[in-house]
Amino acid sequence: MYTRVPVALYAADPISQVGLSAALRARPEVLLVDQEEEAAAKVCIVALEHWGEDSFRTLKMMQARGCDSIILVINELTDTDLLSAVEAGVCALVWRSEATPSELARVITHVASGNGALPPDVLGRLLKKVSRLQHDVLAPMGLGLTGLSSREADVLKLMSQGKNTGEIAKQLCYSDRTVTNILHDVTTRFHLKNRTHAVAFALREGLI
Repeated sequence: MYTRVPVALYAADPISQVGLSAALRARPEVLLVDQEEEAAAKVCIVALEHWGEDSFRTLKMMQARGCDSIILVINELTDTDLLSAVEAGVCALVWRSEATPSELARVITHVASGNGALPPDVLGRLLKKVSRLQHDVLAPMGLGLTGLSSREADVLKLMSQGKNTGEIAKQLCYSDRTVTNILHDVTTRFHLKNRTHAVAFALREGLI
């Protein structure tokens, strides 16, 4: 017995709209909603042939209609266009050549559970890009992918254990002034109110 996921569909051409509609209506996991009911959709599918000037605007339009979880079905996508798509709300990508009814249903249920989905080739490209970012940009600045340097993370971890400035300075062999400056840098960079807020933010975001 399936819990049907409400899905809204937008295709750039009528043939794709009709074909995808027929495919999705046949799946027991999916409840395809009409345009008037888009606000009730938990997942939105946007089918495009190619990424163009209007693609970002189309995705933002779907976001404005209440579609927070967007699956993009498209022929191809460059790394730069992928980042633009993610910025516009895309959390899953399916190549048109692989968009069978069963694959679409699988990705829909995956996204409805709060997960993302990328084709293996795209994931590989993305991981290489992250690795280059860490090696070429962040590491020379003393930062990790979290946006924290190792010493910033060390200070926040000790703060989360209830240690005060003097105790942190002594354990890390820093001056009190250095610890104070580190905390000031972190609160400023992440627009945080105070030290307690900094620790709560770092814990919540998995930074420490």
